[in-house]
Amino acid sequence: MKLLVSLTSLIAFLLVVLAGPLYKFGIIELGTAFTGFKFGVYAGIAALVLLALQIIVKRKTVTLGSAVVAVAFSAVAIAMPLNMMNKAKSVPPIHDISTDLVNPPEFVAIAPLRADASNPVAYDGIETAEQQRKSYPELQTLTYPQPKSELVAAVEQAVKNLGWELVNTDTSQGIIEATDTTMWFGFKDDVVVRVGDQGSERLVDIRSKSRVGGSDLGKNAERIHTLIDELDTVLAK
Repeated sequence: MKLLVSLTSLIAFLLVVLAGPLYKFGIIELGTAFTGFKFGVYAGIAALVLLALQIIVKRKTVTLGSAVVAVAFSAVAIAMPLNMMNKAKSVPPIHDISTDLVNPPEFVAIAPLRADASNPVAYDGIETAEQQRKSYPELQTLTYPQPKSELVAAVEQAVKNLGWELVNTDTSQGIIEATDTTMWFGFKDDVVVRVGDQGSERLVDIRSKSRVGGSDLGKNAERIHTLIDELDTVLAK
């Protein structure tokens, strides 16, 4: 019984934790990874049930160390997928976020890189914009007093500070494009920043879009907030 509990909890843990890296390195498909999540939760619950039975029926075979490890592995296997599910329910099922919903910045140099992406390079449209307005009303066009060239350089530095891959910088057009690769699954999400003139002020718009997936679990909105914070930090120096 002890061996069965330990083995089941370990399998549950590995099904969940390894799903991301295996997808990231092209070993399994995304659907398979999510299936691993599902069975990881089932295995985690099964391990806890088996542990409870072991405590009731064969109490003498239970050791504190093995019980703690089994509970820890099972908790991770259950909590991680459920946390993602709860996150998905708390945010709109969209993956294209922009501070300008009427005229979103367009991907130029990044467009060819998204040729095989399941999510097209074009903006997702009115329905997405309406959902974003309700969920992320704070994401709007930013204004700065600095010259365009200074802002472009600051955005470029902010992108580098965040560890994103800088794809393109066009100072004359006020365009900066970059790609952020997520740590666990290796999802590639693209960002474009547009710096324009309006009288004595500069208008800055940011767009972040996932290459795959229907819902981004709020990641693109978080990324825009992160870039804004980093940009403000760079400009303050």
